[in-house]
Amino acid sequence: MRVSTRGHWQGFWEQARALSLDDVYDNDGRIVREILALGPATGKRLLEVGAGSGRDAVALARAGADVVTVDYAVGSLGLTAAAAARAGAEVEPVGGDALALPFADASFDVVFHQGLMEHFRDPGVLLAENFRVLRPGGWLVVDVPQRWHYYTAAKQVLIATGRWFAGWETQFSVRELERTVAAQGFTVVRAYGDWLVPGLWYRGLRKVLLTRCGVRLPMRPDPAPPLSRLAARVRARLRARRWALYTTLTIGVVARRPTA
Repeated sequence: MRVSTRGHWQGFWEQARALSLDDVYDNDGRIVREILALGPATGKRLLEVGAGSGRDAVALARAGADVVTVDYAVGSLGLTAAAAARAGAEVEPVGGDALALPFADASFDVVFHQGLMEHFRDPGVLLAENFRVLRPGGWLVVDVPQRWHYYTAAKQVLIATGRWFAGWETQFSVRELERTVAAQGFTVVRAYGDWLVPGLWYRGLRKVLLTRCGVRLPMRPDPAPPLSRLAARVRARLRARRWALYTTLTIGVVARRPTA
């Protein structure tokens, strides 16, 4: 059952286009990081479900992958095409339904999505389609909001008062996400997570000032570079600790379709 509408997402991506991608935060490269950790991208066929801004797809195409994106919001597909053109990368945007992907069985080596699965009351249908279009031995990378974070509490208040931009959204603990993915036949290989840098409050303030006052704050302020480098090293170490995944804003899993 789909729980957010095409209109929600068309409006969201129209706003993103109005701001320009230079003023819209990406996911800090975590999806690209996890996919490239699986091995060289060259020659692999990848599918991003829920194209978003297309920046992950572009980065992977520039790394040598053959990348297809699918989305049912025209605005998202347009942003993806524009991002690819600016980067001189070849990405194929396709209009389609995530619950009935317009691709043959076993068509891709990697399927990935972020900011998508939490918008479905029954994510099993989405994951079953991911499984279908993956080749045996292919990889799935899924990225979602983490349940035990103050972001979740704030989001639920906005949903309850009808002010959440996407209409409805859920969240997962690490264990819930692993179980949900494994229930569709995947073998979960690892979990990962990340914290927002800069933080959620700064990002929210920056967007309000930009959209309402025309004031543009730096996207990634760095008043003390040595401290920032130290913080990055600490985050990299913590990312390998399972308990730390219960403090991150986002979590994800890397899973595989069995070969037999």
